[in-house]
Amino acid sequence: MVYEQEVAWVPKTRLGKLVAEGKIKTIEEAFDTGLPIKEPEIVDALIPDLVDEVLDIKMVQRMTDSGRRVKFRTTVVIGNGNGYVGLAEGKDVQVGPAIRKAIEMAKLNIINVKRGCGSWECGCGLSHTVPSKVEGKAGSLTVTLIPAPRGLGIAAGGPAKKVLEMAGYKDVWSRTEGETRTTINYALATYRALEKTNTIRTKKEAE
Repeated sequence: MVYEQEVAWVPKTRLGKLVAEGKIKTIEEAFDTGLPIKEPEIVDALIPDLVDEVLDIKMVQRMTDSGRRVKFRTTVVIGNGNGYVGLAEGKDVQVGPAIRKAIEMAKLNIINVKRGCGSWECGCGLSHTVPSKVEGKAGSLTVTLIPAPRGLGIAAGGPAKKVLEMAGYKDVWSRTEGETRTTINYALATYRALEKTNTIRTKKEAE
């Protein structure tokens, strides 16, 4: 699914204006400014090859004084398959708008993840797996990602596997503790584990 902008973008934030003026040309430069990304169009402009996928759609009901209200809750992951991934939920009375809201929020949640060759079984030096073991939590679920040798593939459940693929990982071991039936928690725990890869110094950086 591709979300197309229907109107011309008029930036409202300082970072947005810098991007629109061409003073910031890459997402790395945007992160280096330290300014928060508050407009999804910033990500559209700096990561044009971004794709998205719906992980889950649920109908949620709520009783109010005026009667029963129904909304759709969607979980969407976005990524470019090359080190950038985002995740978010969206709610609306219709499925389409709920998905679009989730995509926009996922763009605001975009992060850069590190890849490397942290497996003692491999040592190829390529960027195909997590640089070291990382752990993320969401609700009662804990997801641990472990470096894997080339050719193994992604040994993880559906939502976690999709988040890892969107981020650009090829080989990863995973271990879970807790309830994995809730899609958003499974995906979010994986996303939070990937956030921690940014605190790891790789061998190349040390050199």
